[in-house]
Amino acid sequence: MQKVLVFTDLHIVPEGETIIGLDPATRLAQGLDHAMARHRDASAIILTGDLTHHGIVDEYKRLKEVLATCPLPVTATLGNHDRRAPYTSVFEDAKDERGFTQHALDIGNTRLIVLDTLDEDAPDLHSGWLCEARLDWLDMALQNAGDRQVILFMHHPPAMTGFASMDAIALRAPERLARALRPYPNVVQIVAGHVHRTCQTSLALDTDRRLPVTIFKSTCHQMPMDLMAENPHVSVDEPGAYGLLLLNDDGVMVHTEDFTLSPEVSADYGE
Repeated sequence: MQKVLVFTDLHIVPEGETIIGLDPATRLAQGLDHAMARHRDASAIILTGDLTHHGIVDEYKRLKEVLATCPLPVTATLGNHDRRAPYTSVFEDAKDERGFTQHALDIGNTRLIVLDTLDEDAPDLHSGWLCEARLDWLDMALQNAGDRQVILFMHHPPAMTGFASMDAIALRAPERLARALRPYPNVVQIVAGHVHRTCQTSLALDTDRRLPVTIFKSTCHQMPMDLMAENPHVSVDEPGAYGLLLLNDDGVMVHTEDFTLSPEVSADYGE
């Protein structure tokens, strides 16, 4: 059984700045330390976007410093708070031949496909988009997966969550993604971020097939549990978290860890 760790919505800010009194870089470092103490045997770490808060070079440099001591391979994609040019000026090998931060990596019998849903043509929308070029790349990555099971990673959820303000800035036209995935029965899971809460939803591919969509919480600040809130940018200081995927030939098991809670082992109540 292989492990994959998922960190999302890091929102790194420049040195000396905070978000609601929290330093996202400190929170990320704490999360990495927590994960390495418990899951150093993981095969990979996936970062699913909003790596920084403003998408500027200094923030990506600070992110690179935090990741420098991580012993595991890290693969990242971008979210609506990111910008490709500043990111790739710091992480020089991060883009594909079409200029997007998309990747495919194989771990045992599983192919991980990391999609770039950042829409830089309409950044004020904050919603996500998969253009024809990105969907063409996805189709090629799926064809090359062979008989491996496939997990997709992206920033913007391709399904509704019930949070009105976040659903308004989710992936636009998710039916285009559903159409692209329909011919591939080996796609078993989608993982996203963006919402700053852990939740489970699904994407309908056709009348009798739905794909589970898991959304993980931020490593730093979370969205209030208010389904009808109108402002998607309101944040609260709740525990930071990362996701843990367990992979085997029968599918994927999904776990989440609130790493800012007490690291002490709970009392042993015996038999």
